[in-house]
Formats: sequence, C-alpha cells, structure tokens
Amino acid sequence: MIAFATLLERLLFTQGRNDKIRLLRQFFETQPDPDRGLALAAIAGELHFATAKAGLIRDLAAARTDPTLFALSYDFVGDLAETVALIWPGAATNAPPPSLPEVVEALNLTPKPRLPALVAGWLDATDAGTRLALLKLITGGLRVGATGRLARVALAEFSQGRAAADASPRILPDDIEEVWHSLAPPYLPLFAWLEGHADRPDPATAPVFRPPMLAHPLEPEDIPTLTPAILRAEWKWDGIRVQLVATPGGRRLYSRGAEDISAAFPEILEAMNFEAVLDGELLVIRGGTVAPFADLQQRLNRKTVTAKLLADHPVAVRLYDQLFDGAEDLRPLPFDARRARLEAWFARTSPARMDLSELIPFATLEDLAALRATAREAAIEGLMLKDATSPYLPGRPKGKWWKWKRDPLTLDAVLLYAQRGHGKRSGSYSDYTFGLWKGDELVPVGKAYFGFTDAELAWLDRWIRNHTTARFGPVREVEKSLVLEVAFDGAQRSTRHKSGVALRFPRISRLRPDKPAAEADRLEALERLIPK
Repeated sequence: MIAFATLLERLLFTQGRNDKIRLLRQFFETQPDPDRGLALAAIAGELHFATAKAGLIRDLAAARTDPTLFALSYDFVGDLAETVALIWPGAATNAPPPSLPEVVEALNLTPKPRLPALVAGWLDATDAGTRLALLKLITGGLRVGATGRLARVALAEFSQGRAAADASPRILPDDIEEVWHSLAPPYLPLFAWLEGHADRPDPATAPVFRPPMLAHPLEPEDIPTLTPAILRAEWKWDGIRVQLVATPGGRRLYSRGAEDISAAFPEILEAMNFEAVLDGELLVIRGGTVAPFADLQQRLNRKTVTAKLLADHPVAVRLYDQLFDGAEDLRPLPFDARRARLEAWFARTSPARMDLSELIPFATLEDLAALRATAREAAIEGLMLKDATSPYLPGRPKGKWWKWKRDPLTLDAVLLYAQRGHGKRSGSYSDYTFGLWKGDELVPVGKAYFGFTDAELAWLDRWIRNHTTARFGPVREVEKSLVLEVAFDGAQRSTRHKSGVALRFPRISRLRPDKPAAEADRLEALERLIPK
C-alpha cells in the first residue's frame, strides 16, 4: 500500500505527461503481482466496492473530529479524502499498514456493519500519504492526472524493453486496448504477455472495445489544403459518440472513451440482435427529429432507467461506420468501401433504433462553407469531413478526418459563485457559476471550469477571496461585479435551471474586469439564441 500511495503522490505533483508515463512504467517494472495489477485497475477506474462509500468516510470523520474544525478544513481543502487524511486523529496501534491486495480483498468481502472499525484501524496504522491513498480507493476518482488510457500507454512502454531484447513485435497502446475489456483485475495474463512469458490474451468472441478513429478540428489555415474530390461530408450531430459491439460472447455499448454504458440504454442493447461492430452517434430522437443534447443528458450516467425515462427520452443510434461484419475486420478498407458495406449490411439487417448518417452532396469548398452556415439554425454542431481513401485508424491521424464545427456563441455574464476545484486545483477557486440579468435580478445560466490560463486562474482566485460575501461549504458567493465573456456551443430550454435555459459546453473565453456588471447581457438575449 505504501508503494501505491507513493505513486499517487508523485503523479499528483507531476505535471508533464511523459513524466507521468515514466512513473507508471517504473511502478509496473518494480512492483509484484497482484499489487501492480490492482493499482492499474484503480487508476483505470475499474475497482468498485459495493458497500464502502464516501458516506462511510464522513461518518468516521464525524466520530473522531470536531464538526466545526472539519467543516473549516473541508472548506479550505475542497476534497473529502484529502481533508480526512490530513485531519485524522490517529489512535495508538501496533498494527502494520495493510497491503494493497489486503485492502481490496477486505473492501470486497467485509460485511457492511464491520467496515467502519476495519477502515478506522487502517487509518490509525498509516501515515497521511497512505491514508489518502486508502480514502481515494474508497471514495473513487483518484484525480491524479492519470487515466486508464495513459496507463495503457505506460504499459506499452513497459513492454518495449523486452521487445528490444528479443526482437519481438512491439506492443502498442491500441493493441492493449483491443484486449482490455476481456480482462479483469489484477490482469495477470496481461502482464505475462507484456513481459514475454505468455501469448497475447485472446479476447475470442468477447465484446471488446476497439480504439475509435477521431477527427481534427478544421482550422482556417487547413481549408486551402483540402481536396473536395476525395472528401465525404456528413452532419456532426449533437449527441455522444458510441461503439456498438455485438458478438457471440455478448453485447456492449461503449462511449468514445471505452466506458461501458450498456446499462443506461437497454433498448439499444435489445436492438443489437446481430454480429457486428458499429460506430455511430447516440441521440434522443422524437418523431424523426433530433432532440437537444440536454434531453440526452437525462439518460447519461445512470445504472438503471425507469419506464418513464425510456418513454420520455427515446434514444437511437445514427450509424457512421462499420468496423466488423461478423468476424471480418473491415478497418483496413478505405472509407468508401466501408460505407458501401455498411449500407448493404443495414439494408440486409434493418436494425431497430438505428439509421444511417446521411452523406451530404457538395462540389466545392464554398458549398461546404454554405452548408456549415446553416448548421446552427438546424440545431446541428457542424460538419464531419472524411478522406474517402482512408482506412479506419485508431487515434487521431492527421489529414484523414476533420470536424468543422459552427463558430461558438458568446455572452457577457456576471460571476455569482465560485467553488474549489479537484486534484491539483483543490487549493483554488476554479469552478464558476455565472448569470445574466432578468429584470433587476441576476439568474444563473451556467457553470464553467476551463478556458482560462493559469495566470488568469491565479487572478480569479485572488479576486474571489477578496470579494466573498457569503460561504456555503466549499462554495463562495461573491460580489456581483466581475464580468466574464462566456463562449458556448448552443442553448436549450431546461426545467432544472432557475433561468429556464441551459448552455452547451460553456467555457470562459475572456475576463472583462473593465466592463461594469450592469452592462452584462440579459436573459432575453440568450433566449433568442435557442433554436425554434
């Protein structure tokens, strides 16, 4: 457990991506099984404990600390696990700190009534750094700047030393990605393969995720380099990218980031009575019309869905591409050939809750620009441009696929509230709620936590501390005097917000300390931007 805690601490205070990869690689090289595999699962978000939750930690802290001291500490730190790790008043004990395998096994098997005493004993037997690692395991969300994808990059580099020594084929992160979902912690077959002790794990017919092909944003300087004759154009819809995997071994619906979201969309899983791997966009569609993204948000991040949600927010998948037809891998084929196979497959299969993404006819780049100009009025994000000759390549290969999104909208809003961030931002106020004028009142219309530089974050943090008017736990209310220019991709009606409006992808584009709050935009200006 101490080695895992040291890894988390170093990852937290290491900024560079390559440096984080080096730390992970060293950990995989030096730690034994199953410790390294369990650490990998924790970083990848694959460890889940049914009974050990954040509420357990709050109850333990309440029993051991003064509530006022805890509230003040939590307000300053902004993170539950970090607060408890620092403030925990340990009791004398001769017990040694637990190992990582002991912790994982106990959290999985210990009955819920016995957990408080067990966890308290662990916290008593460890220092602050190890306590933090323990608490992060329980509360979830390590927030150390290392993702499952980054860990798989580190695993690929970890395997390169062996590959160089015996001239065996190099293992790439995407090779690991393709077997990942057929494995389970502590990943003993994976490490045996990476070290050259065993063959590549065979996913066989398991419904595993394949790395998706991604697009580059189309910048103005890129437009003259395009060749219309070899481009294919589609609308860029405002949903989420998904991969549908149906094999003899099962059915899965994955997000673009490889998260299994099958449980949230059972009607899509039910419609996958075929054997294929498909790429598409998940949308709420009513009567043939695509609903705003806010409607789809009602279905996201749910482990179960009610009959009412299924009826009120019906989803479908607009298909873009086909990766496998049965066991046949279509990814090496050029886009035009894959598209022809997809159309033939669709006509033959007629899957429920799915349709085909339209290929938009055009002749010139000017035609494309004119089409893009109509996207906002049609409540579409923009255009996708694809090289007709390109195979389906993992990652973001340059010059193959482009996304030409409509220009963002902007409004001048007033900062209302600020909240502490997480991870490396836990000491700064970096999450901002802003509002617009409705009559003589400012009403919240959105929240943003990116778009600004580190220097602007430092300036905002100082301003917030100096202009606080009230505190609510980790949230501060501030003087209604600072104007922020907010960029966003669209707006839609929302019953969850006091203003009745929700923004799509809001971000801070500029600080406007020069502008009086009275001159910020009004809610009516935002309402006029909502598509009819």
